[in-house]
Amino acid sequence: MGRVTHTNKRTQQKKLEKRKRKTAKRLDSLECACREQGGKSKSKIKSETLNTMERRGSRSNGMLPLLALHAASEYYRLDRKPPVTAALIAANSLVYLRPAFLEPILPSIHDVWFNPHLILKNKDLKRFLLSPFYHVGESHLVYNMLSLLWKGIKLESSMDSAEFASMVAVLLGMSQGITLLLSKALLVLFDYEKAYYSEYAVGFSGVIFAMKVVLNSQSGNYSYVHGIPMPSRYAAWAELVLIQMLVPGVSFIGHLGGMLAGFLYLRLRSAYSGSDPLTLVLRGVTNVLELPMRFLRRVLPFRRRQVSGRGPVGGSRRGIALADWRCSACTYENSGWLDACEMCGTNRNDNGNRNPMASHPLPQYSRDLTLEELRQLRLERFGR
Repeated sequence: MGRVTHTNKRTQQKKLEKRKRKTAKRLDSLECACREQGGKSKSKIKSETLNTMERRGSRSNGMLPLLALHAASEYYRLDRKPPVTAALIAANSLVYLRPAFLEPILPSIHDVWFNPHLILKNKDLKRFLLSPFYHVGESHLVYNMLSLLWKGIKLESSMDSAEFASMVAVLLGMSQGITLLLSKALLVLFDYEKAYYSEYAVGFSGVIFAMKVVLNSQSGNYSYVHGIPMPSRYAAWAELVLIQMLVPGVSFIGHLGGMLAGFLYLRLRSAYSGSDPLTLVLRGVTNVLELPMRFLRRVLPFRRRQVSGRGPVGGSRRGIALADWRCSACTYENSGWLDACEMCGTNRNDNGNRNPMASHPLPQYSRDLTLEELRQLRLERFGR
């Protein structure tokens, strides 16, 4: 037993000497690099070296192509392609991959870790605003982007893209701010220092939790959390606890801050009528950017593809285009050729402008229908 210990000591000593030799070589090369690059400081050369190593270490291991394939298949079957959701997924992926053309402007992940102490001490807005777009690994990125893909498509399809972009920007700022306040409150009130001084977090999951709360508010009485049905009002809390149990290393404070941001956004949104100023600005910018596409659509006739399944259904017939309409009872988007909602059977209210080619109208149903009543009406209509 003593021999084994002695052998281990000799092995450790050899490894230590080897590390010292490597460190000496690196210091020599670093000094040479300083002289060759016009007297740059060692810290700056070291930072550039770490950034290069970080970029090389962020190459895909196979999960990113699967994410791209899944996103492409989801977008292909959608009649309306949500652009903001696609832009968010692309931005997070590009920040992780760090291509060469973005290397000069992208800070290192070590410079954007969300740490409440450093943010307040240095008034560091870079950490406050950029940390959600950084991820520590490919699996971290892919899981967050798959969740963003599903929630983003659902939310952006229920509103226009400018309103969705405004909502995401507000949720990002609110979730980061609430997380900062929670960490500071734990330090001041309970003398809990870890969340304020020692935790370094990155990732888009805080914003995703806020989006989850908003999405649950638009759902029916029940939602699904990893395949488990439960009341919508408790779904986000259940997901928070479940993720913390399955992945103990995640930031509980960050996720909680995202959830509270979602609840606060819903409260403020219900108290404010009309579009918020940020939405109006984004909508104006979007309209300006869409002018070339509108011109091309007028010059070149595009034929809409008929889509069946989830989402809008319908298209052009014999060159006549009718706009889709949204049911005021269940918010389902229907084809312009339908006089009644395909989901709940509520008649279309368009001031008497009815489609002459539509089928017989359905009776007017109550707008206060439960989820079970909606299902029964759909079954009766399609004879299933």
